[in-house]
Formats: sequence, structure tokens, C-alpha cells
Amino acid sequence: MVVPAVPEIVEVEIHESVIARTESLPILRELGPPDLVHLIKSQPKSGLKEIGTYHHVTGVDASSSASLAAYINTLTYLIGENQIWFGKPQSWRITTGIYCCYNAFSRVDMRVEVGIPGGVEAYAIDERGAKRPASDTLWLETYLCGVLRAFSYADDAQNRIVGCRRFNPITNTESEHKFLDAAEKLFFRGYQLGSDPEIQVPSLVSNYLTSGLLAYIHTTGRFASGVNLFEKLRSKDPEIASLLARVLIDADEEVKAVSLLHDTVKVLPLDSALLDVQAQFCMSKGRYDLALECAKRAVNSAPSEFTTWERLAQVYLKLEQYELALLTLNSCPMFTYQDRDIPKMPPPARIHLPILPESVLDEMSDDLHDPKQDMVDPTLLKLPAGNLKGTFKRAYRILTEITNQIGWDQLLKCRSGVFVMEEEYRHEKSASVVGVRGSVGDDEAEEDTEDDAPAVNGDSKLEKAAVTNGDGEQTEEDAEPKDTAEAETKEPADTIEKPEQTVLPEETKTGEDAAEPIDGMGTPAAQKYTHFQNKRLCERWLDNLFMVLYEDLRIYTIWRSDLVRSTQQQRPYRKSATEWEILGELAQRLHHLEEAEEAFQACLHIRFSPRSLRGILKAQEKGRDHRGGLDSIIRLTAWQYRGYSEFSPSILYSIRKLIAEDGAVKVRSIVQATNFPQSVLDLTHHYAQLCAAFRSSGSDG
Repeated sequence: MVVPAVPEIVEVEIHESVIARTESLPILRELGPPDLVHLIKSQPKSGLKEIGTYHHVTGVDASSSASLAAYINTLTYLIGENQIWFGKPQSWRITTGIYCCYNAFSRVDMRVEVGIPGGVEAYAIDERGAKRPASDTLWLETYLCGVLRAFSYADDAQNRIVGCRRFNPITNTESEHKFLDAAEKLFFRGYQLGSDPEIQVPSLVSNYLTSGLLAYIHTTGRFASGVNLFEKLRSKDPEIASLLARVLIDADEEVKAVSLLHDTVKVLPLDSALLDVQAQFCMSKGRYDLALECAKRAVNSAPSEFTTWERLAQVYLKLEQYELALLTLNSCPMFTYQDRDIPKMPPPARIHLPILPESVLDEMSDDLHDPKQDMVDPTLLKLPAGNLKGTFKRAYRILTEITNQIGWDQLLKCRSGVFVMEEEYRHEKSASVVGVRGSVGDDEAEEDTEDDAPAVNGDSKLEKAAVTNGDGEQTEEDAEPKDTAEAETKEPADTIEKPEQTVLPEETKTGEDAAEPIDGMGTPAAQKYTHFQNKRLCERWLDNLFMVLYEDLRIYTIWRSDLVRSTQQQRPYRKSATEWEILGELAQRLHHLEEAEEAFQACLHIRFSPRSLRGILKAQEKGRDHRGGLDSIIRLTAWQYRGYSEFSPSILYSIRKLIAEDGAVKVRSIVQATNFPQSVLDLTHHYAQLCAAFRSSGSDG
């Protein structure tokens, strides 16, 4: 199998990258950065003095010093004799190599120093920069962290790291057994690794280790291995049943999953993870009434976790109880987003980024790049929705789903019906002789806490179709409560009206009523929040999201109106490639999938774009366009090899699903029948070989 090329970042001062990594150890919070490989090179024949280069890597077997030393040894053949160095063939001699791999369990950096032609030293560097001996336990922890990082960083498009090679850490059943064995031994310490940004407190079943295990099982389809692992762990702690149930459902073993959930909930009636699995399963079967009860119990079991409130809001959305969905959303606990641990290195002297000849496609050539296609309208660059992360991104998705179902105008009416609006609050405040505590009186506040809905106040002021809100950021969603065609006949300013300002909790004298968690939450769907006393205060972050939604909607409506106008006038509608990318992602956020595909296709007609191609692939998979999907997969595979990556979990999953439906022989035949170079097709065949190695459904393996 062809391996990716080796990028090299040249240091100004030798070892400065290793020093920078050591200095960053005390501030690492998550799984840690990708592995760092530092090399010292020289050219004895030309008398060139030593230089220091480095690159990052994920997916290398870090179970021992020997495996890391072997990786450095392979580099002597790849970038030693007859290397093309900045366009010229040169011969280098690697004299020293240092491999650094972070151990997130013990918070140390495992390092292997290799002298060429001989000599290997392995040790650990702690947060104070002191050396420690490398024990077998440390190597076991380091190996597991390396595998989890490989899956976590493989498809991370937001945090692209310059000069990072990515390998598949698990290529056969033997390496899988090694991974699952390490996971079993360290499973009950998984909470030490931290958790996804949507989880406030890492737990036994919610941490990076469990996320990595579920991602691996889902990607590769190795459900039997996952069931065996979690069955063994469940015998030690029944709480693991929620993970086992997820794997069984994913494997279409729903009867076993339901039986397991039924038996376990008797033992752990307040396990929020178990209740969440039940709610999710009931939703998948269309039994939203049953899902509602499970989701309510999950909220009562874990009221400080975002995911339980999110699930409850999703259930209310499916039940078309939009006011309760907004109130529940308003009660979600929001967490500050913690970004991944990405390496912070000093400015390099030079960067050498070679292109693998086997991955060359003419459409990706740098010669075809037109700088004009990178120009972007400032209003598109300022859209804040694309930068949302963590809990705010997921809450925004629910808000856009509500808008997609009922339209912008109706959303504003629901909003004013449940939240106190500014003018309403000021009018009530001025009319009150005694003074209003917060947004409700003392006696009425006591009644309000008995209401089933979770949020803060609403406004009845939006009985007019127009609403204007002024606080916070901008809001998204395509403000199309009406048909697009109807909206396009109007001026954009007349179609979307800016939401009105709500009253924020800090603007009242007391915010106690808004802050109280909700008990029971059994308010009838028909309840009307028509009285000031029964409304809630809108949290600032949700008020901001309405503005984010408004801005997305405004730009989307302008785009569609201009497009229709251009069509009617029979003149071309021109945008740069980058603008089409942004518009496609905007349409995706607003759940206008046909318009998103149209924008992505327009971008690809101008130039190659991996962002647009991924969007097209999603549409092709949804429309069961297998030939078109394989065409996109081939292009994406070639592109990832240009970026020094041989492993993409999303591509592996896409090919596995195609093989399960059509069979490996048909998939390979379709790939081979395309007009791409054979070297590029071989890269794609590698994923089919992985499916055969794992004996996936439909595979010949």
C-alpha cells in the first residue's frame, strides 16, 4: 500500500519544536496534540551543516519504544537518498530522530530518541519537564491514547494541522484485538481523558474513551467485537448497559437491546444515559409519546447536562409542541467550548510540502487556481452561525429545525408567546405601583415554578407579523415560513423581519424564577402563555441565537431572490467558488438540501473544493446515487492523500455501507470503470480491502 508523502517543517533553531512541545505540556486538557517527529539532517558530501525538521503524525503504533523507533527508521528511506527537496533532488543523512507521543492518562509525554545508525533511548517527560522512566503501564496508556487521537483527528476539518501525516491505527483483526484489550484494561479510568464539549462532567459512560470505542465500532461495523467487550465490562458494572444497548441497536439487534434496557432500568431507574438511549430508540420508531416520558426522567436524573435537555427539546419538536421546545431549549445548560489540543509551534524557517505522485488529479492542480475565486462578499464572511461550536451549535440546530417546520413568522409568535419582550416588560414595570420583582410577582412566581415548561419569559407582542429584537448576535434559519417562490417576489427587507428585543435575566431585579430547574414538566401542550406573569425570561445566549438565525435567514433570502431575478432577466448569476461554498453550507444549516447541493455543484464547476464535495457526497448518499457517491469518494481519497492522510473514518464508513448494499465485487467494478488514473483507483481500493479484512457485510473477505 502506498504511504503518504512526508511533509517537513524546517526549524530556525534546532530542537525549538521539541522545546515548544515541552513548554505546552502543563496547559494540555484533552487527548493531547498529534505526535511530533523531530529529525536532524545533514549533507556530509556538500558540507551542509545540520538542520532540524519536524512533522506531526497520528495512527502510529505507540505500544513500545521499538515500534516508534521503527517509524523513524522508515523515514531514512523516504526522505534520505534522492529526496526532492524544494524542487531539487538531494541526498540527506538523518543523524537523530525524536518521537514524542502524549499520554493523556498520566499527563506525560513519552519520547523515544533514536541515534542513527544505532542507539535508542525511551523516557517520559512530565508537566514540569522532568524525566521519568518509561514503564509498561505508561506504554499501554500511550498506545490507547494514540489510537483515540487517530480517530478523533482524522476528519477534523476545523483544526487542520500543517504537516500532519494520518495513518489508520487498526488495519486488521489482530490490531483490533490489541486495541480492545487495552480499552478493557483501562476502561474504568476513561473519565480521566475528559469528554466531548457537550458533556459537562466526564463519567464512566461519557468520555473520550467511550466516544472513541463507539466511533470505531460504528465506522468499521465490528459490532460483534463491541458487544463482546461491553458484555464483559457490564458484568463488572451494570451502568455499561447503555453502551451495550447502543451497539446492539446499531447492529440491528433491537430485540436484544430492548430486553437489555428493560432489565437494566429496573436496577438503575435513574441512569440518565440509559434513559437517553430509550428516548432515542422510541424516537426512531416514531413513538414520541414514549420518548417524552424517558426524556423527562433523564432531565430529572441529570439536570446539569446539556444532552438530556437537548433530547427533551427534540421530542417536543417532533410532537409539534414548539413553545415547550423553545422553553426547554432556553433551560439547556450551556458550556464554554474547549478546543482540541493543537500544537503551538514557533514560526518555521521553511515548509516543505511534497505531493504524492500517485494522488495527482488534474482538477486539483495549483496551476488552475484563480485568486479571484477566493474573493468573498464581506456579508458572507461575517455570518456567525458557521463559527458556532459545542452546545451552542447543537442548540442552534434545534432552532433551525423548528423554523424549517413552522416558518420564521410562526417562530416569532411562539417566541413572543413564551418570553417577555422588552416593550411588554417596560409597560408592565411602569404600570406597577409596588414594582415588579423580575418579570413576575412573589405569589405568581411560586405558581410559575410549578409549570412544566423549563424556560424563562415570553412576549405576546408579536401578534403583529413584524418583530424586532436587538440584543445579541445575529440569527440563522431561512426565514421561509412562506414558499421560496413567494418570498423571492418581494424585496428581502420586506420578507424577513428582525426579531424584537427580549428581556434578559440580568435586566430584572431578580432572576430566580428563570433560573429554577423544572420539575415534572407536564404542562399540557394547549397551555397558552398569554399573561405576563406566566412568561419566562429569555437567556442571553438564546437571544443571541435568534439574531444569528435572523442573519442567516436574511442572507439566504437575498441569495434566492437575486437568483430568481437573474433567471427571469436571463442573465448569469455569478459568485466566486468560495462564496458558493459558504452559500452551500448556509443552505445546509437551514435544512434546504436541494439548494445546498445546487450551490456546491456551482462551486465544483469553477474549481475543486473538498468542502463542496463532502456536501455533494451527503446528498448522493441520501439519494442512493451509488455511482455518483463513488465518484466523489475517489476524488476525496486522492485529496486526502495530497494532505498526507491515508485514513478517513467517514470515507471508510461510506464505502462500508455501499459494500453492504451492493457487494464488494460490484463496488470494485464501478470504481475500476471510472476514468481516473489507476494509481488513484488503487488508493480507493484500499478502503475496500479494509472492509474485507474486517469481514464486513457484503465483503468477499
